[in-house]
Amino acid sequence: MGDKQMPTQSRKINRLTPSRELPLYGKRILVTAPRNYAYRLSEQIIKKGGLPVLMPTIETCYLSNYTKLDTALNNIGKFDWIIFTSRNGITAFFHRMNDLDIPVSVVQKCHLCALGKDAEHLLSFCSQVDLIPTESSPAGIVTELGKLPQIHDKKVLIPAPEVVGLPEPDVVPNLIEDLQKLGMEVTRVPIYITQGLDKTIYGMELNLMRQGIIDVIAFSSTAEVESFLTMVNSQSDYERCIIGCFGPYTTANAQKLGMNVSIVSRDYSSFEGFAEAIAAFFTLTSSSHSALQDIE
Repeated sequence: MGDKQMPTQSRKINRLTPSRELPLYGKRILVTAPRNYAYRLSEQIIKKGGLPVLMPTIETCYLSNYTKLDTALNNIGKFDWIIFTSRNGITAFFHRMNDLDIPVSVVQKCHLCALGKDAEHLLSFCSQVDLIPTESSPAGIVTELGKLPQIHDKKVLIPAPEVVGLPEPDVVPNLIEDLQKLGMEVTRVPIYITQGLDKTIYGMELNLMRQGIIDVIAFSSTAEVESFLTMVNSQSDYERCIIGCFGPYTTANAQKLGMNVSIVSRDYSSFEGFAEAIAAFFTLTSSSHSALQDIE
């Protein structure tokens, strides 16, 4: 009865695993996500033995003009649905509500939708999520809403980023178009700003990439790809790097922009899935190399 139970094994035991045994040991992964996302992806890379090199190509900022957002927030009761497409959007939305002294109970009269792990973030603000699509993407949202009876004529609010200085990715415009095809009345309002960063601050990181010291460039959004391409002189700058993308939509847009994508995260509901996809690529590559050596 007095015996102490041995601790059960858990994923935390990986912290004591020799780094050489981890799948991303010695691999340098260039993380282009904005800083408030970069640390989350970097943490997952480190857990797998990798060495994240931070080079946020975009940043997210507060709005300079809140007129459209404030109008929507002061009339929030007229919307049947609020669809959040990013964690940043959720944070900025509720922070602005707080600034305007609008109680959270007003939002809880609407149906709320968030993607993947963002649902947990939404719950932390208002304890309510009505839809988490099986496919963690805007297309997944449309698919799920399309299954609901009497979805046509419903009013939906989409707080979305305002893209400055870069071509806007087609993600939000396509979402709006698809929702309108369902018969929904869509109102889009700016919730924060997404803008590119100046390449002059990244001389060292760009040189590491050109020298082939960077193993993987990890893109988590199309905007990151767009801004990255303004920072390089040509494809030869990054041709020695493996390109990884967080899900099929970023992949498709990166390919349209001329990139050869080798790693695509199948689980794009969290950055853990992205890190696992990068690790799986090197594990498979290593296994294939060993098999070839055995044949020789």
